Amino acid sequence: MPTTSTDRRRRVAVVGISLSDVGRVDEATPYALHAQAARRALADSGLDRSVIDGLASAGLGTLAPVEVAEYLGLRPRWVDSTSVGGATWEVMAAHAADAIAAGHANAVLLVYGSTARADIRARRRTGNLSFGARGPLQFEVPYGHSLIAKYAMAARRHMHEYGTTLEQLAEVAVQARANAALNPEAMFRDPITVDDVLDGPMIADPFTKLHCCIRSDGGCAVLLAAEEYVPDTAKAPVWILGTGEHVSHTTMSEWADFTVSPAAVSGRLAFERAGVRPADVEVAEIYDAFTYMTLVTLEDLGFCAKGEGGAYVAEKDRRVSVNTDGGGLSACHPGMRGLFLLVEAVRQLRGEAPGLQVRRPDGSLPELAVASGTGGWFCSSGTVVLGRG
Repeated sequence: MPTTSTDRRRRVAVVGISLSDVGRVDEATPYALHAQAARRALADSGLDRSVIDGLASAGLGTLAPVEVAEYLGLRPRWVDSTSVGGATWEVMAAHAADAIAAGHANAVLLVYGSTARADIRARRRTGNLSFGARGPLQFEVPYGHSLIAKYAMAARRHMHEYGTTLEQLAEVAVQARANAALNPEAMFRDPITVDDVLDGPMIADPFTKLHCCIRSDGGCAVLLAAEEYVPDTAKAPVWILGTGEHVSHTTMSEWADFTVSPAAVSGRLAFERAGVRPADVEVAEIYDAFTYMTLVTLEDLGFCAKGEGGAYVAEKDRRVSVNTDGGGLSACHPGMRGLFLLVEAVRQLRGEAPGLQVRRPDGSLPELAVASGTGGWFCSSGTVVLGRG
């Protein structure tokens, strides 16, 4: 049995990952997708379910994650139900890694599942245009600020400040679709062009339809464990090297600069704690509910200077490969996509990507990856740096 001593901080590894069925899943409940992903991740780890003593879950049930734990037949002694939108899973991974390192848990399961697409098709719910009108948000609702419009306003500000073009934003969608074309799990795989993006129906100026993420069903799971378990796992570990989290605002009036996301803080913290630089990273999995999110997050993580994101996303020979599975723009986006970023980052470092597999010029696998999730309308950010060594 691994020690829970707090005499030193233990190293923490990702030892199991999996997706549930994804894309178009009409005959499953969200709970079933949670269970399917959890079983697959546990099988991927090669460990027995008895090792799991921590659970992190959000977005399902009145008492999340209590209901999910019961459904999975788990009785965790450590839980986290942090909910900060799409950044939830990177923030939860940070919390879980800290708990394991300190000896408060030995193995923590992060699990998510959603039937967002199927529920709308079956008329069990409608599309959500906003997060409600309570609290501070009540002061913006009368002005018609939909969720998408807030991202669109931020994109327009970046265009005004730095000359970013619609064509550059469209390149983000085109590259995501090119990656998705290689991924058999991706929901949309047909190639698109910049003109296809620009000529699509307008959703919220400047975003046309292809600037916006897809709506899918699906779930995934990630199992983190203390270093003592690694010799018993089925596959080589991927280590959590550094994490960071940050919240910025909830109302647009309190956002100091529309061109700076909270990843500017979470990313800096994660890289500092990992002891690496953005220039060392070869794979970046970034939350991309909208094309502008990819562009500005790349800037704020330090892959290019502020204001240079437009030119950077248009480059064809970047060192860092971005959203290798096709991202939320083309592969899958069942709600809070952040956990999918961690799964794809681990797949890349293991050499197990089902589609585009990043390799160095000598054919070796990448050593470092970053997963950076964004929540709300750039309200929160969580960043995790992962490595093979």
